[in-house]
Amino acid sequence: MGDLDSDILRTIIDTAHDHFFVVDASGRVLDVSPAAAAVYGMSREDLCRTSVQALEAQGVLRPSVSLEVMRSGKPAQLMQVTGTGRRVIAQAHPVFRDGRLAAVVSRSMDLTDLQLLQEEYALLQRRFSDHLRRSGVADEPGLEAELDDLEVRSGMMREVALLLKRVAPTDATVLMLGESGVGKTAFARQLHRWSRRQAGPFIDVNCGAIPESLFESEMFGYRHGAFSGAAPGGKAGLMEQAEGGTLFLDEIGELPLAMQTKLLKVIQDSSVTRLGDTRPRRVDFRLVVATNQDLARLVETGQFRLDLYYRLNVIPVTLPPLRERREDIPGLVERQLRRLNDRYGRDKIMARDVWQHLMGRDWPGNVRELENWLERAWLSAADDVIRVEAPARYPGASAAPAGGDARRAARDGEELRDGESLKAALARTERAILAVLCGERTSTYAIAERLGISQPSVVRKLRQHGLRIGQEASPGE
Repeated sequence: MGDLDSDILRTIIDTAHDHFFVVDASGRVLDVSPAAAAVYGMSREDLCRTSVQALEAQGVLRPSVSLEVMRSGKPAQLMQVTGTGRRVIAQAHPVFRDGRLAAVVSRSMDLTDLQLLQEEYALLQRRFSDHLRRSGVADEPGLEAELDDLEVRSGMMREVALLLKRVAPTDATVLMLGESGVGKTAFARQLHRWSRRQAGPFIDVNCGAIPESLFESEMFGYRHGAFSGAAPGGKAGLMEQAEGGTLFLDEIGELPLAMQTKLLKVIQDSSVTRLGDTRPRRVDFRLVVATNQDLARLVETGQFRLDLYYRLNVIPVTLPPLRERREDIPGLVERQLRRLNDRYGRDKIMARDVWQHLMGRDWPGNVRELENWLERAWLSAADDVIRVEAPARYPGASAAPAGGDARRAARDGEELRDGESLKAALARTERAILAVLCGERTSTYAIAERLGISQPSVVRKLRQHGLRIGQEASPGE
């Protein structure tokens, strides 16, 4: 089998779309794929006569991912700038023999290819939207009634809904993109209701809200005795709980790299192994993920696995921000007003001047900010008429767009202290602003709305700085 194995390896290297490097434990280049020459600016023969150390010193590999693996003994992923000025994503894996590093195999992908694919997909999306507008397909019979809960009236959101309805009967992974608060969770639930799995569970997981130390046990479950305090008999993880239904992973960009690797294995094998167990369990669920981050940029910076990105980016769906679909605002307001009146047993109405205010704002927090504003206004109204100025009188709310203390905290960080690095100064300023908001705001959602970032990001930052809601900023902070 030795000659056959060699021929198989040679065929893989020679025909692969990605660019392969194989180096020995000392860094000497053993083999490269033919297409690598165009990206790295050296012939295959010249590359095989040198080492990755020399290539890094010459600027051909900036930096070398193989050297990173040789230093750490672990798989690595990073962005390279080659000698020809190309930007590539490189991944490398160690090969061990008898417990010692024997070789490193790396592969890289020219980001130009990825960018072309993204541009091609964007062009196809525009053509699809134009087709819907010309043919009137967005007015499909029955779609209006099915979207009642979402209050979709704008043409672009109806196109999104129609796309989701068409892919719902399949098990294709859907990646929902859009700013925080645009309604990704609501559309994920509607996708589940349209799917053949509608009778199964819909498991909603916020990847940024689960502490990293608990993420594995929560997602994958654990067996009895896996760790101190483990429940007798073990516990099924959220992936097992999604059996026969839909698993919705919100804020997927916040997923730690170690968990990204485990999630990729689950997707590939359709099985999950509980913490402390050795027996894999088959799982059957439809995966839907969402993020307000640029996953392609996270891949470039090494914060997100390229292979997982490919697995998730099957059906990408972008939900536009509320400022680009203002015709949806009246329906969303009416829905929230019905909810509030039902919840509190009242029948409050909107004053006429409120509508001009609602339609004129940009709503950086999107649907979530709109609903929060209306709830504050509803609770603040002294009678049954909701007016524009009501939220400013709500306890703890500020009529100004930014708190004065928060602005002062930001100004306090404008000057560097003696011997202080920029990174330390930025961290100090961030902590000062968060500390003030912890005393002014009553929830992490309110802080997120004020700062224009996601709620999981606020949770992570508060944990990082040792802050909590209700904690007053001390004079020294």
